[in-house]
Amino acid sequence: MSMDPAGRFSTSYPQDVALIRTKRQWVSLGVIVVLLIAFAFIGSPRMLSVVTSIVTAAIIAVGLQITTGYAGQVNLGQAAFAGVGAYCTAYLAQRWSVPFYVALPLSGLAAAAFGWVFGMAAVRIRGFYLALTTIAAQALFPFLILNLPSSWLGGSSGLTVPPASLGSWRLTSERDLFLMALVVGMLMVAGAFGIVRGRYGRAFMAVRDDELAAGMTGIAVARTKALAFFVGAFYAGVGGSLIAYQLRLINTEGFTLFQSIWYIAMVIVGGMGSIVGGIVGAVTIRGAQELLSTVGPTLATLLPMLGNSVVFAAMNVFLGGVIVAFLIYEPDGLMRRWNILKAQYRRWPFPR
Repeated sequence: MSMDPAGRFSTSYPQDVALIRTKRQWVSLGVIVVLLIAFAFIGSPRMLSVVTSIVTAAIIAVGLQITTGYAGQVNLGQAAFAGVGAYCTAYLAQRWSVPFYVALPLSGLAAAAFGWVFGMAAVRIRGFYLALTTIAAQALFPFLILNLPSSWLGGSSGLTVPPASLGSWRLTSERDLFLMALVVGMLMVAGAFGIVRGRYGRAFMAVRDDELAAGMTGIAVARTKALAFFVGAFYAGVGGSLIAYQLRLINTEGFTLFQSIWYIAMVIVGGMGSIVGGIVGAVTIRGAQELLSTVGPTLATLLPMLGNSVVFAAMNVFLGGVIVAFLIYEPDGLMRRWNILKAQYRRWPFPR
């Protein structure tokens, strides 16, 4: 149900399936884009860095939303797929001086190929066993990086990433990185809406709801499952590529199972089966992490008897408690509340 006022009805199929259906919605979208661009010029470097990390996390979460939320395939290795994209970008940029607009899609494809291998396992297994398989992908990623010759991928020292450039323009400032991430993020989100609202999205949801019924209607269930991993890993690879350009130094410690769990948390908090939910979850979780990391040193100073490690562990426990609370009291995530508000707006001014 879209955010339409009471009394407005579609008169054609294109109007009924349109993502943006009214002039007011177009104006609202334009205002949001203008505000984001303006933020690039008025925000502090620290804030720009935080929002850039939120945008990259949102891209990775949207990819996980496609794999898990729409296709129903459990994936606990999203951080590993992002790591493949980051290392691919670092290798291409460092060894071959590949420009960022070429490295981004190539890194996505490299991560997608890695995801496809584990997506093939989803053909025969599901549920808990599929989760174990994706954890194996998460374990295999650092094992390969650390055991290959260090001259290849840097080993435990990691790889440095040359700055992204567009002709003679070097994208080194936080403003440049934010604008690059913003443009890529908008393209990826638009692509995600196109996927889930098209034939592939319908196939994903059919397989998620009932594999047997989906197969009886002519859907290639095995190929659809593998494709869901391919698409989700592609998004993770693009997000990992942006992370590489932002950090300029990558190693395996930034792409752990712990990070994969946080991406799952973003999908849970935002709401399963919603592209916007993936974005909302990324903003909520990453924003909370940044807030707690800012408050943490102050708490450690006020409570010296606890120490920094105890304070930061307590903050992670708090975030974990928030996720558990969502699973118990709001399993459909924040988007459920938003849908309730839309339904009320649709009926206004009539009573419930």
